Amino acid sequence: KETEEVFKVKKSSYSKKIVKQLKKEYKEDLEKSKVRTEVNSPTDVEPPLEKTGQIKDIGQEDGTANSEHGEEEMEVESEKEEEKPKAGGAFSSALSSLNVLRPGEIPDAAFIHAARKKRQMARELGDFTPVDSEPGKGRLVREDENDASDDEDDDEKRRIVFTVKEKSQRQKIAEEIGIEGSDDEALVAGEQDEELSRWEQEQIRKGINIPQACIYQPAEVNNLYYQNTYQTLSYGSSYGIPYTYAAYGSSETKSQKTDNTVPFKTPSNEMTPVTIDLVKKQLKDRLDSMKELHKANRQQYEKHQQSREDSTKAIERLEGSSGGIGEQYKFLQEMRGYVQDLLECFSEKVPLINELESAMHQLYKQRASRLVQRRQDDIKDESSEFSSHSNKALMAPNLESFGRDRVIYQEQVKRRTAEREARRARRRQAREQTGKMADHLEGLSSDDEETSTDITNFNMERDRILKESSKVFEDVLESFCSIDCIKSQFEAWRSKYFASYKDAYIGLCLPKLFNPLIRLQLLIWTPLEGKCRDFETMLWFESLLFYGCEEQEQVKDDADISLLPTIVERVVLPKLTVISENIWDPFSTTQTSRMVAIVQKLVDGYPSVVNAENKNTQMLLKALLLRMRRTLDDDVFMPLYPKNILENKNSGPYLFFQRQFWSSVKLLGNFLQWYGILSNKTLQELSIDGLLNRYILMAFQNSEYGEDSIKKAQSVIACFPKQWFANLKGDKTISQLENFCRYLVHLADTIYRNSIGCSDVEKRNAREHIKQIIKLLASIRALDHAVAVANDHNVKELKILIEGK
Repeated sequence: KETEEVFKVKKSSYSKKIVKQLKKEYKEDLEKSKVRTEVNSPTDVEPPLEKTGQIKDIGQEDGTANSEHGEEEMEVESEKEEEKPKAGGAFSSALSSLNVLRPGEIPDAAFIHAARKKRQMARELGDFTPVDSEPGKGRLVREDENDASDDEDDDEKRRIVFTVKEKSQRQKIAEEIGIEGSDDEALVAGEQDEELSRWEQEQIRKGINIPQACIYQPAEVNNLYYQNTYQTLSYGSSYGIPYTYAAYGSSETKSQKTDNTVPFKTPSNEMTPVTIDLVKKQLKDRLDSMKELHKANRQQYEKHQQSREDSTKAIERLEGSSGGIGEQYKFLQEMRGYVQDLLECFSEKVPLINELESAMHQLYKQRASRLVQRRQDDIKDESSEFSSHSNKALMAPNLESFGRDRVIYQEQVKRRTAEREARRARRRQAREQTGKMADHLEGLSSDDEETSTDITNFNMERDRILKESSKVFEDVLESFCSIDCIKSQFEAWRSKYFASYKDAYIGLCLPKLFNPLIRLQLLIWTPLEGKCRDFETMLWFESLLFYGCEEQEQVKDDADISLLPTIVERVVLPKLTVISENIWDPFSTTQTSRMVAIVQKLVDGYPSVVNAENKNTQMLLKALLLRMRRTLDDDVFMPLYPKNILENKNSGPYLFFQRQFWSSVKLLGNFLQWYGILSNKTLQELSIDGLLNRYILMAFQNSEYGEDSIKKAQSVIACFPKQWFANLKGDKTISQLENFCRYLVHLADTIYRNSIGCSDVEKRNAREHIKQIIKLLASIRALDHAVAVANDHNVKELKILIEGK
């Protein structure tokens, strides 16, 4: 296909003038063949065709390069040659007798037979000379594909790229001249046998003439064929084109192949005389070389022996350790499957645990909110009942001051009042039975008693949640829901393959892995209740207490050592945060004491809790402060009544005033219980600025000046942490207590003024009260105020009072 494409391209480049020239040359070749036939010289019909094909190849190669001028010259020369008289009439008559074809005529069988006979005679006589033996030019490819006169190597070198597969050059020229393809079939059929016989003869000739392949004299023979027309000109000189065409199998290439011979040098007959010394030297040299070779082989042998021993030891070592690696791989694969199953189990159960925990927290939150709301309603009811500022004439007949229906509101107030008084009566009765009635003050007790209905509903809901929690892992194997079973799996991993255990960071993953199971056990754990169990006595704590504490030496930075502190930090602290924010009541001294105790225990026993960067600890402290501020803003109330109303100590306003005062003092003491946990600045802001100076001092100013005020002041000072005043320098107390100190100085002056003109007994009592005030000032390190009071009232026992503080 590639050859056909090239031929088509070259054929398309022909010009009409070249076609005309080819026709003229074809006619000339026919006339020359007539002449050779008359003189009985062996000829071949194909050389002119080959020449024409050669000219065609040259035209294909240089067709586009021929100029119009060159083509015109070719036409002029061909026309002149046609005008020349034809020589050799005898030869023409001979050809005529053989029915030589004229241009455009169809050859008959007789002509073909005669031409074949002539060609055979030329081969037998040895006068047939191939056209492709011209010096300087390679053998052109014949138009017939069956002509394979050379072997494969010479054929590849001599083959020209412009070969035609489907049609011969004779057929193509005939087509261009105008002969129909059907007319040429007879020629093609007759030439097949002829070409086959010619190829056999040429192969025999090549086998005989192989030694003389490089020696050729084609010039003379070539002149026999082309003497009349091409005597001295080169092949392309008539066209005015420099001849540059050369076949692959040129004579130069052949000469290079024949010259690649190595000359043989005749050996000299002169030899070195052989002596004994020469023989000994050669033997010694050979012995030395053999010794060196033996030494090298010996070193190589020793090297191989050492390598063999090392390989044997390595094989033994690897064979001995392969069993352990296989067991380790098997164990780790089992652990991998176990952990995947465990995580899949927890992924289904953790949402259920979260719901149960949220339900339990919501239950406790509702109960705490109900108690706080009841206390606030009681304060509002009593305040509105004893308020002297309510103007009944301005109020609507059926509405109270807040716009609510008066009848309904009064019914609710009566119901709440009856319940409140009933609770107080029951508490009073309980104090009488225990003998604490004398020391009790109204307002110090926590009104957290619940009705039987609320208690029943609360217990029913809690039991329901507990029942649901027991069903969470009822469809799970014990190895996936028991802390002991899970712990034993990881303990086996730790004891057998500690390196892989450490590389997998199991110590950091265990707290999160045990988190759901521990939260399920802490579902009803509430440290605010008296019956609440300490978390350190629970099963999960005791099971994990000695995890990772084997007899072997502890590894540095072992994460298992901090397993329990990490669990407390991630499980207990978040639960305490929820309790302090939603359940804890700062007005309850009991709840506050228990809350402070559990937090203090965590601070003292678990170093990770004290870490300032611990987010869970920060969230817990933030929840505590928010709950205390909310109580300070919403639950503290101090009524203001004229002194004449408070003179009656059995009246309702007086009792309500005293109850609110002592409840504020109790709240102050509850706030200050957080000393050591919360910062001093935060505590002083909450307790002194927010409670003492804002509410309690206002109650002091409305109280009678006397022994009752001193007793209240002593109760307030008793709430202050002594560490606040231990490290103070100078004669002044902390800045937030200045208002309280001024009140004590004013109280001492008032007592002294009220004692003027009284009996000696009252004066002595007043003097004793002044000494108590000096002691109170000295106890809070307000020495400047204490000295001023002593100087004003001529108290000489100042030093004794200060040292006896």
